[in-house]
Order: sequence, then structure tokens, then C-alpha cells
Amino acid sequence: MLRIRLWQVIVVVLICAASILFAVPNLFNKDSLGDSYPDWLPSQQVNLGLDLQGGSHLLLEVQIENVLIERIDALVDDARSALRGERIGYTSLKRRGLTVVFQLTNLENLEAAHEVLFDLDRELQIQSSDDGAFELSLTESAITARKISALGQSIEIIRRRIDETGVAEPTIQRQGEDRILVQLPGLDDPERLKRLLGKTAKMSFHLVDQTVTDADLARGRLPPGTMKLPADDEVDNAGNPRYYPIRKRVMVSGDSLVDSQPTFQDNQAVVNFRFDTSGAKKFGRVTQENVGRPFAIVLDGKVISAPVIREAILGGSGVISGNFNTQSARDLALLLRAGALPAPMKILEERTVGPDLGADSIDAGKIASLIGLAAVIVFMLLYYGLFGIVADIALILNLVIILGLLSVLQATLTLPGIAGIVLTIGMAVDANVLIFERIREEVKGGRSPFSAMEAGYKRAFTTIFDSNLTTLIAAFILYIFGSGPVQGFAVTLGIGIVTSMFTAMLVSRYILVWWLKRTRPKTLPL
Repeated sequence: MLRIRLWQVIVVVLICAASILFAVPNLFNKDSLGDSYPDWLPSQQVNLGLDLQGGSHLLLEVQIENVLIERIDALVDDARSALRGERIGYTSLKRRGLTVVFQLTNLENLEAAHEVLFDLDRELQIQSSDDGAFELSLTESAITARKISALGQSIEIIRRRIDETGVAEPTIQRQGEDRILVQLPGLDDPERLKRLLGKTAKMSFHLVDQTVTDADLARGRLPPGTMKLPADDEVDNAGNPRYYPIRKRVMVSGDSLVDSQPTFQDNQAVVNFRFDTSGAKKFGRVTQENVGRPFAIVLDGKVISAPVIREAILGGSGVISGNFNTQSARDLALLLRAGALPAPMKILEERTVGPDLGADSIDAGKIASLIGLAAVIVFMLLYYGLFGIVADIALILNLVIILGLLSVLQATLTLPGIAGIVLTIGMAVDANVLIFERIREEVKGGRSPFSAMEAGYKRAFTTIFDSNLTTLIAAFILYIFGSGPVQGFAVTLGIGIVTSMFTAMLVSRYILVWWLKRTRPKTLPL
């Protein structure tokens, strides 16, 4: 254990030097770092979590039932088309809750209707009675799969939207079956972000039903396959929202969008959009076949605009115009780029953490760390003398390496993370204590200083390795199964365990071996 090669010393020195370089930027304020710190040196700093930096905490609920209702509504149209295609007569085809019901007009078609509906969707449960009454519903496995898919897709879309706004190190986690936790440290405009997250941003293109008169629209007399939707920002002469008779059939879906950007047209803020190859073909075909008809752009159940198709649009791109300002056009483009949420979101809980509270937490963490560090340093110095000084050097270097690693990994430091660092301060000297006590025992047994030190390091290694390994396993389990603050604690604890092993078994050993070979004492000051 006392034979040290030159390359080993070089590696340890380089690791320590690199850690110091990566830890130093944390001593500067972010605003002054660019002016006072050389560009060629590392400049990454540890990210502060919500509880330290301040920001917004949101608990969102995914309205998953809307996904199921949309699927059932689509099933109504599919069943209507399938039954008509096979010339099977029916009445009262409609959605009732999460089921589709209808009545056959001819009982001789009972078996044929079963076959047609079975081929329509293999995830359907088909129930019928002898009088020709049918009830269609999704299977339990299909409902569960759609719920899981909706929640996962919602998390991904929320992540894209937040990334587009430039918020650093957001925390986005699933909670339960239908909830999502969002923590946004350092957020400057929480209201804008709530608006972005609260919008489904489901865009589709529909034809306007020109057979419906204004009187029929006012009375709600709409033919099958037509729905009444309000305009987003248009009002009639009485100041009431204007409504459009919109065909339910989606001619082109917003899922085919590949890009959207805010721009200006005739000094008015608009949004340019572009389809993928498949969407461009559909858009071109629809506009080519419906020249002269109004074509409605629907976003989240409201008609953004319904321009008349003047000519075929074959380029796969278009413009959304309306009463946009620069910010609203930018937000709409962001929403369309990020994609539509599969279901609306409801904000269940909202908390705003002020930066003053975070500053108080940082100050409290600093004080706790300094008190713990000072107490450990004094104890080791008084109890072990020269060896205690070496252990204290290793302890300080251990904290520097932890800070450097957190900066390199761009980890987010939270209050539990600070607790993990404070705990590491006490644990970091454990290895040195075990080694020093073992060396004492060897000296009492009559060994020479060289022999006692070599035996102390060799025989203490197994105990140190086992104890740290078990703690590291616990930290790993906390990280895997924990969330948020628990993971922050596990990260700093795990890093502290590894760095304390490094500083105790290598740094302090190299220093003591160098001192031993240089001075060759007859007795060890322990």
C-alpha cells in the first residue's frame, strides 16, 4: 500500500486540479462571471432547485376522460360509415356516456352488423339484444392503454413546451394515474407558462357547412355530421360570439404539422405553418377540390379563421391570421411546434416560491455546512494531530470535488441535496478514522512506522469498502425509487461517498507516505 507509482500521483493531482477549476465558477455571481472570469476556463455552475432559486410549482391533472370521449365520438362516425357501406339500416346512432348505441331496423341484419363492427375495431366490446339494440364500448385493456399513453404523451408535450420557453432544469414528473408535477426554478413569467400549459393546442382543418342557414344555426338545427363552434375573436352585431357550422370530419389534422413560425403579413402578426409530405398532399387535395368554399381552422374547439379557398394550395404551407399581437403569435407558433396535448390540463395546485426564501435556505445551508466542517476539522486536529491535519485537507478537497462534479454534471442542487453534503462532511472522515485507529493498533503491537502504516491501510480497506458500498447501494435505491427532493439527496450522498473514498484511500495516503519517506520518524504522532 506504500508503493506509489509516478503515474498514479499524476492522475490524482490532475483530478484534484480539474475539480478545483470546475468548482471555482460557483464562487462568482452569474452576472459577473462573464466579465471577471477567463473564457478559456470552465464556467459551468451548479443549478439551484426550486427551493433555493425560487420559481413556480404546478400540479396538473390530465383530463383523460376527454381522450376516451373523443375516441367514442370517432367511433360513432366510423360505425355510421361502416353500416351505411354494407346497407344495414339503423336508427338512433349516438354516443351515450362512454358507449355507442343504436337500433337495427331489420333484425335479419343482426349477424352482418356484428361482423362489420368486429372488423371496425378489435378493441371493441359488442353487446346486442334480440330486439336489435346494440351497445359498443372499449375493453378495459384498451381504456388502460389509452390512459397510460395519454399521460406519457402529455408529459412529453409539456417538456417540449417548457424547453421552448428556455426555462433551465425543469422538473416534470408523473404523480399517480392522471397527474403531473411541474417545478420551474427561476421562472420570470409564470402566468404566461400557465397559459401555454393550459392550452390543448389541438388544431384541425374543417369545411364549413354552407347548407346551414343563420336561422338554423341560431336554433341549433344542424344536419348529422355538423357541429356548432364559436369563433375565437369574432362577434356579431349584438356583440355576441359568432358561430360557424363546421363539418365534423377532419380534412387535415394538426398532427401533420412539422413547423410553425411567427411572422408579419401586411403589418399584422400571423403564424406560418408547414405540413409534412402526407399532410401537404391532403391539404393540396382538399383545397383543390373545394375552391370557393370556406375552410375553417379550428384550435381547441374555436374557429381561428375561416377563409374562402381562392385557389389550390399545393406547397404544403399556409398562414393563420387573426387578432394576434407579437407575443400571442409567438405563443401559438410555440404550441403548434411542440404538438397538441392529447387531453386538456387542469391546474390543481399552484405555489410560487420567492427568491428571498431560497436565499435564506442557501444561507442556512452554508451556515450548517461551515459549522459541521469546523467541528469535524477541530475534532480531527485535536484527536489525531498531524494525521488529523492530513484528514482535514482531504475533507476540504472532498467538498471541492463534490462541487466540481455537480457543476460538470449540471445537477440541480436542492435543500435535501445540501443535507446530503452536510451528511457527507461527517461521513468523509470515517475512512480516515478507521485507518488511523488501525494504525494505532499496529503501533501498539510493536510494528515500525512503515509497517504499521502499510498494515493499517491494507487491513482497513475491506471494512471501509464494505461500509461505503452498503451506503452507496442505499443511495442508489433512493435515486431509483424516489422522486424530486429524495433524488437530490441521493445524488449528493452518492457522489460524497465516492469522493470520500477517493480522498481517504488516495489523497491522504499519498500525503502521509510522502511525509513518512521524507522524515522517516521513529514513532508516529498518533
